[in-house]
Amino acid sequence: MPFNGSGAATTTALFNITNTNPAHSAVAGNGAQGASQGHGGTGVSGYGGSSNSNDAVQSYAGDGVHAVGGTATSVDGVAGPGVTAYGGGGSAIGISGGQGVTATGGSGSTTEGSGSSGGDGIDAYGGNGAVVAGSGIYAVAGSGPTAYAGYFEGNVQVNGSLSKSSGTFQIDHPLDPANKYLYHSFVESPDMMNIYNGNVVTDSSGTAVVTMPAWFQALNTDFRYQLTTIGQPAQAWIATEIANGSFTIKTSKSGVKVSWQVTGVRQDAWANAHRVQVEVNKAPADQGHYLHPELFGHENEPNIPEIHHPRPLTPQQ
Repeated sequence: MPFNGSGAATTTALFNITNTNPAHSAVAGNGAQGASQGHGGTGVSGYGGSSNSNDAVQSYAGDGVHAVGGTATSVDGVAGPGVTAYGGGGSAIGISGGQGVTATGGSGSTTEGSGSSGGDGIDAYGGNGAVVAGSGIYAVAGSGPTAYAGYFEGNVQVNGSLSKSSGTFQIDHPLDPANKYLYHSFVESPDMMNIYNGNVVTDSSGTAVVTMPAWFQALNTDFRYQLTTIGQPAQAWIATEIANGSFTIKTSKSGVKVSWQVTGVRQDAWANAHRVQVEVNKAPADQGHYLHPELFGHENEPNIPEIHHPRPLTPQQ
């Protein structure tokens, strides 16, 4: 029987229920099977209340769903997640499984102003920890030939440091774009290094001046040089190092084409505050464990991220 009701509770939620059996849910909702060409019913729906648009100060709309996981009560216990979601399985060949969670941010006002931004699909905040802080999002790839822990369609901004085991670019192969991909690995250095290069031809006196961008010396320090002559044997050397935005190349002959490369180490404010620590001891709890245990003869052991993120048990209705 459908039920609709309203009320005013000032000290607690309007509706509270506790299941005294710890193995099952306090509330379960089961959506009905969808009709032909239609959608199945939603198990549970939650709609946050609107904010008060008449307030002179900022007001907030209510959450559609607010969930707090249970606390851990023993030393080795694991606290419960706020939300656990499992996508439905595909029931036949060619039918995909459902998403565990689908989130779409609300659209902002069409009128420009301070409040006209669209809402995020997901905001995630990791919890604080004395040894290891919680991650905003922890994702594990499924099994399969093209499994990704995260897949982004569009630009990605990282306002901080990025750590990885390896990295490549992936593009449609220039010679066979319909059927192949092309991969290249990143160029990496422990020095937070930038690389610049080009070609110049020395003049009648065997001199060439290379002018760098205006921001070059503000961004970089500790310059290193490489020179290669092209097309003819000749000596080439750095006559004057970088100063006032340029450096000078000299060759033992005139009219020599020179390929040059300059590297610099970042000295901007972010780099100076976050220098790469090349060698770092693992935390005491992580020692004896590995990021990739299968590469060190420990195929059946969990890796370090899995140790810190045990998979929750499937809740029962």
